[in-house]
Amino acid sequence: MKFIVTGGRGFIGSHFVEKCLNEGHKVIDIDLMTYAANESLPWDNHENYKHIKEDICNLSHLPSGDILVNFAAESHVDNSIVQPDIFVKTNVLGTQNLLNLVRGKTYNRPLFVHMSTDEVYGDIENGSFDEDSKLNPSNPYSASKASAEMLVTSYARTYGIDYQICRSSNNYGERQYPEKLIPKILECIEENKSIPIHGDGSYVRDWTYVKDNVDGVYRVCFSGLKNQVWNISSNVCLTNLQVVEKVCSWNSVKPNIEFIDNRHGQDVRYSINASKIVDKLNWNPKHKTLFNFLNHE
Repeated sequence: MKFIVTGGRGFIGSHFVEKCLNEGHKVIDIDLMTYAANESLPWDNHENYKHIKEDICNLSHLPSGDILVNFAAESHVDNSIVQPDIFVKTNVLGTQNLLNLVRGKTYNRPLFVHMSTDEVYGDIENGSFDEDSKLNPSNPYSASKASAEMLVTSYARTYGIDYQICRSSNNYGERQYPEKLIPKILECIEENKSIPIHGDGSYVRDWTYVKDNVDGVYRVCFSGLKNQVWNISSNVCLTNLQVVEKVCSWNSVKPNIEFIDNRHGQDVRYSINASKIVDKLNWNPKHKTLFNFLNHE
């Protein structure tokens, strides 16, 4: 198969590209190379890999391919609060441009697989959201991702584009930029700096190892189903303090935490139900225990 991947030099996208290449597929990677992109990756000279440095907002031609997987996005919530316009531009208008390019193909349209986030649901004090739950985003980042989803589903109805939407929980793993919690903790330990934590550290996030996530996305690509939404989560729900304390314990250091003000629109707890992908696609996370995996690494 021939994959068109956007944002394949970033954190999650690079792991998906790696999986596709390992499975013998061809990949055309469209990535602008913004601050969180990887300058060098082990497969840069792979015969089945091609990188196109381009902004998805300005892309005027879509290469031929069987499946388009859209990872390209601005993703840091704090940045979205400060500069929401950038998030609307990339996450909403960039997605719309890709959809227009797919719409313009009169034959051999690729399946449009859109990467979204559990944050489109907003927070939940008890229980978990399923794919039919109401979208209620709390910040410009999650609102931009929810808006992009609405464009995808509307283009499916209006123009007959086939899609899949993957709503993934918080990812962790190799090549993650240190603006996110776990690499930020490790960076602060290494540089002997205090670890910034919002509020009192009691906010809960739902953690999934990145290779488990891309395995789920890969299964969605080949599911044979169309126009579906899929939650992808290991259901490892932990407070930010639990994550900090455990990572610090492995490095034999006492947590040096600096509690900072809450974000505007702070979400208290994320939790999504992934039983659909488990039951229908036989997906199960191989790295269920966050703490054991991090300790092993």
